[in-house]
Amino acid sequence: MTQKIFFYPIWLRIWHMTNALMFLLLIITGLSMQYSVFSIRFDYAVSIHNISGIILSLSYLIYFIANFITGNLKYYTIKFDGFFKRVMIQFRFYTVGIFKQEKAPFPLTTKKKFNPLQKFTYVGMMYIIVPLILISGYAMLFPQVIYNRVFGIPGIVLTDLVHVITGFLGSIFMIIHVYFCTIGAKPSSNFKSIITGYHEIE
Repeated sequence: MTQKIFFYPIWLRIWHMTNALMFLLLIITGLSMQYSVFSIRFDYAVSIHNISGIILSLSYLIYFIANFITGNLKYYTIKFDGFFKRVMIQFRFYTVGIFKQEKAPFPLTTKKKFNPLQKFTYVGMMYIIVPLILISGYAMLFPQVIYNRVFGIPGIVLTDLVHVITGFLGSIFMIIHVYFCTIGAKPSSNFKSIITGYHEIE
C-alpha cells in the first residue's frame, strides 16, 4: 500500500526547480564554451552562463538561510558514530539489494528525509561543491580579485581548474540524481513529489 508524506514545502520546491534549471543551463553553456559541444555563439554562452550563475547564487543564498529559519537543516545533520557503515549498507542496497527486490535498509520517515548515502552526498554537494562552484565562478567573473600566483601556480589557472572540476562533479551528481529519482514507489513518483510536495512510500 502506498502512503504519502509531505516532505517538500513550497519554498523548497521552487528552489529545487530553479536550482535544477540554472544548473542545467550552466552545464550546457559551460560545455559549449569549453568544448563547443552545442551550437551556441560564444558571447551568448558566456552571458547565459554568467546570468545563470548569478541566479543560482541568489537561489542558494535563499536556500541556505531558509534551511536555518524553517528547521530543514536538521535533515542534513550527520551523526558520525557508525555513519559510514550505514552509508556502505545503503550503497550495497543500491548496487545489489534493489535488484533482488530487498526492502530498503533505511526507509524514509517524517523525521528522516534522506537515507545515509543521500545525506552524505547532499551535504557534500550543497555545502562543499556548490559553494566552491560559486566562489570560483565569481572569481572568474571578477579576475582582478584572484591572486597572481598560488603555490607557484598562476591564480587564474588554479581558479579555472577548481571551477571546471567542481562543475564536472556537479554534473555527475545531477545525472545520478535524476537516475535515482526513478527509484521510488513508481518511476514517476519522485518527480511528482517535487511538484505536489508529497513523497510516496510503499
